[in-house]
Amino acid sequence: MLAASTASRRYALSFTTGTLLVREATVVAPLYLDIRDWEQTRDITIERNVLQGRTYRTSVRLAREAVKRLSALVDGEVELLADATASERAHLMWVAACRRYQFIGEFAEEVVRERFLLLASTLGYEEFDSFVRTKALWHEELAAIKDSTLLKLRSNVFKMLQEAELLSETRFILPALLSERVVAKLDARMPSDLRFFPTPRLERRGTSQ
Repeated sequence: MLAASTASRRYALSFTTGTLLVREATVVAPLYLDIRDWEQTRDITIERNVLQGRTYRTSVRLAREAVKRLSALVDGEVELLADATASERAHLMWVAACRRYQFIGEFAEEVVRERFLLLASTLGYEEFDSFVRTKALWHEELAAIKDSTLLKLRSNVFKMLQEAELLSETRFILPALLSERVVAKLDARMPSDLRFFPTPRLERRGTSQ
């Protein structure tokens, strides 16, 4: 069953632009809330050079990637992000990355959270590499990517975890300190998106897992 569901669609592996993109999301989210159209939001962000990248090309890439991730959030979550604390923004952008990229979401749930629940306190590159080898059995796109690209993907995932305050610089898994309003948003989904975090809480089910 796991193999069948995992192989249901190809992994999108284009998350080499930026890491968690919290700063970019903080700028782009209010623009979207004014017009409620992601395509227009992307175009405006690029035309006005809102993100002020070092080059035009960088600005375009950042704008496109920020919009792709933010569009994985529902409007109520974008509204919360625009009025959130730094930690809340980081947690929401981690969720956005997990939803936008199935690969990241599965790694978060099947490796990071699972190790946390099993009281394995650390997360190393070897766990990521083992995850990739396992998934490559059903995902040819993983087996086909260059080693240099895989290293970049691995580096970005670990940086995202650190920016989301879920992994220390010494690679200790940190329990997610989620605010109640973020919990309420994530738990409104089925299955609960609390599964993307190192936490025993899955509120909808009413049990610790």
